[in-house]
Amino acid sequence: MNRLGFIFASILVVLALASSMLFVVDQRQFGVVYALGQIKDVITEPGLNFKLPPPFQNVSYIDKRLLTLETTDTEPLLSAEKQRVVIDWYVRWRISEPTQYIRNVGLTEADGANQLNRVVRNAFQEEINKFTVKELLSTKREAITAAVKAEVLSKVKGSKPWGVDVVDVRITRADYVEAITESVYRRMEAERKRVANELRSTGAAEGEKIRADADRQREVTVANAYRDAQKIKGEGDAEAARVYAEAFGRDPQFAQFYRSLDAYKASFNKKSDVMVLDPAFSEFFKVFRGNVSPAAAATSSKK
Repeated sequence: MNRLGFIFASILVVLALASSMLFVVDQRQFGVVYALGQIKDVITEPGLNFKLPPPFQNVSYIDKRLLTLETTDTEPLLSAEKQRVVIDWYVRWRISEPTQYIRNVGLTEADGANQLNRVVRNAFQEEINKFTVKELLSTKREAITAAVKAEVLSKVKGSKPWGVDVVDVRITRADYVEAITESVYRRMEAERKRVANELRSTGAAEGEKIRADADRQREVTVANAYRDAQKIKGEGDAEAARVYAEAFGRDPQFAQFYRSLDAYKASFNKKSDVMVLDPAFSEFFKVFRGNVSPAAAATSSKK
């Protein structure tokens, strides 16, 4: 029994020793082997590898993928005309030489990101000082990012290279600081209101002009229509008078009788009008009774 336990314990020790001597490097990582605190070897290819057990040798891993560093602060920068602007940017970078990176930067990706952030920010400040805000927002953005990338590369590949490659630098947003932005928005709003009021005033003036012209045309049209109506009415009255005169001229006695009828009709143009007559002596009633002809009634009335 003791012998079986010894064998089992020996197997466990051998397995533990083997597991401490074998390690796997992922395709997304570098494997860095340390011997007593010094870099012994750098494994760049994925697979199973061998090392001495601790404390003689240890292994650590560094990401070899393309990394993204984004701006983390909102401290404003100064443009050429001393305007305070805030920019957001990002940098695509990767670790290319693990040995140089560990010796000159740090042991983790975060160490490189912190130092790279300071270098990129200083490069942006230096370049933005050369341009106005208008150029930053429009024509010079590509030139600024290209200059920043060149400046960053000169820093990381200088006398003490970092062992990293900077692939791309981009500006994602460029704007005034919040206080200036609010002032700009207020000025823009005031300008839009001024233009709107000007357009309203112009429209109101044009409307008044159109209405005045329409009223004038209406008055002219009504006056012309009234003039033409009066002219036609006068011509009609003259023609009627001529026809009446011609008709009455043929039979003056009938004309006299007809005027008498008009006189009676004019006397009773209201419901309240009253005329008291004696039918026995009225020539008008005599005509309706058939006792006398209209011509005789007209002659008698004339007498």
